[in-house]
Amino acid sequence: MTDSELSSQDPSAPSSEPSGASPRFDVHPQVFFTSAAIIVGFVVFTIFFHQKVGDFFGPLQAAISSNAGWFFVWTMNIILFFALYLMFSRYGDIRLGGEDAEPDFSTMSWFAMLFSAGMGIGLLFYGVAEPMYHFGASPFPAAGNTEAARTAMAITFLHWGFHPWAVYSIVGLALAFFSFNKGLPLSIRAVFYPLLGERIHGFWGNVIDILATVATLFGVATSLGFGVQQINAGLAHLFGWEQSATTQLWLIAGITAIATTSVVKGLDSGIRRLSELNVWLATGLLLFVLVCGPTLFIFNGLLENIGSYIQEFPRLATWSETFENTNWQNGWTVFYWGWWIAWSPFVGMFIARVSKGRTVREFIMGVLCVPAFVTFVWLTVFGNSALFIEMFGGGGIAEVVAKNVPVSLFVLLENFPFSNVSCLLGILVVVSFFVTSSDSGSMVIDIITAGGNPDPPIPQRLFWAVLEGVVAATLLLCGGLAALQSAVITTGLPFGVVLIIMCVSLKKGLNEYIGIQTFSVKTGKKKTEEFEIEGAEAPHVIFGRKKSA
Repeated sequence: MTDSELSSQDPSAPSSEPSGASPRFDVHPQVFFTSAAIIVGFVVFTIFFHQKVGDFFGPLQAAISSNAGWFFVWTMNIILFFALYLMFSRYGDIRLGGEDAEPDFSTMSWFAMLFSAGMGIGLLFYGVAEPMYHFGASPFPAAGNTEAARTAMAITFLHWGFHPWAVYSIVGLALAFFSFNKGLPLSIRAVFYPLLGERIHGFWGNVIDILATVATLFGVATSLGFGVQQINAGLAHLFGWEQSATTQLWLIAGITAIATTSVVKGLDSGIRRLSELNVWLATGLLLFVLVCGPTLFIFNGLLENIGSYIQEFPRLATWSETFENTNWQNGWTVFYWGWWIAWSPFVGMFIARVSKGRTVREFIMGVLCVPAFVTFVWLTVFGNSALFIEMFGGGGIAEVVAKNVPVSLFVLLENFPFSNVSCLLGILVVVSFFVTSSDSGSMVIDIITAGGNPDPPIPQRLFWAVLEGVVAATLLLCGGLAALQSAVITTGLPFGVVLIIMCVSLKKGLNEYIGIQTFSVKTGKKKTEEFEIEGAEAPHVIFGRKKSA
């Protein structure tokens, strides 16, 4: 059987619309019920003992950052260079889904979905605030001057640029390759088939998927909790709405309802269209600031920021405070690396789901290079505008950032004409990214807990979409978001180890794929099927092992 024939029969191959399955649950019982029990149990415990949870995970996160910061730095750099290696290697011509596979979505729609899932609320939350933080309190000797401004933008580029997108590209590529080219379920466990073999269908496979499910839901819920605070801050700034837990709960309820509607409509009719709307709204806001703000300063800044980032890259990417002996790195770079790694199962799974038909080279360029450049443009437009006002204008933004990060975007927009309109547009952009994070997160969790089924029944989508909103609202109300964020970041350490193993497994799978091979794989949790795939020259192997004589 050829690669293209296998792809056409692949039970995990996604369709753009829901399959029309009857309204019943079709789940992997061990993964679904165990994950749900852990999530509900943890939330209930946090409601009553959120101080104890914070007291446990806060010091644990600090201990991991202090003692394993070097591991995060090594891991992120290894993954970045591994992604670049794959892009320029002989594996770059492999097409996800087989030689005859075609993309399910246009390039514009594909990029809109992966960018909305990959960054979302974070860029809006920190696009103004982070450069101002580093400008006022640089980890290097200079602070508050022109050199500090350059360093601030270079550090911000480091945290939001190539490294996080490299992690997403490797996780997404591994999932897409083993699902669309190997006939395995679209699930995290599938990536480890070359190393674990049939054991991925047993206890250890269940453990991998349960951890991915719990980390994904908590990560999305935490992000949504902080995102709704920014929406509330914008409404308070624009209309004088009260900044309170009650207002934020109503916002979560309304936005969760929109996200639930989107995820029920499916990938093509719901999530794709919302992601495209995200991009158009965000582009409108970016162009507004570019035109009404310090345009020449921004254009000059983009070139200088990229140049400073490239020039400083070796130092910043490998810096671990060996001689400074401060705690800055733990609070910033190591924090970000842990967060991106913990976030990677969700984003990687979603990117894999929408990337069938792309070559490996096209995939990595689309997931690593293009989003990183767009991120650089976004950070320059908003970050440099804030720095310009602080250094050459009326100032005041640094003071706002120090007191109330969620409102920093809206304070920046107040410095330009039509501030009411731009602030309203800013709120709409935050809401649209909020919704996309929620619905794509629900879809990913649903796929994992359904045993890799890319189009599970609608009731399951409803369950996870509502649960995300309930978790975010509950923890926001009881003050447990910070504790949950610490808990999520602590998962970055074990997932960092998993990522290194994933790189080894992916390389092994790619090596085997480019030749004549015989594969024996399970296509799902219910039955086993045998496939033979013929390609170019290579040793005769059973998937992940040499065939015995």
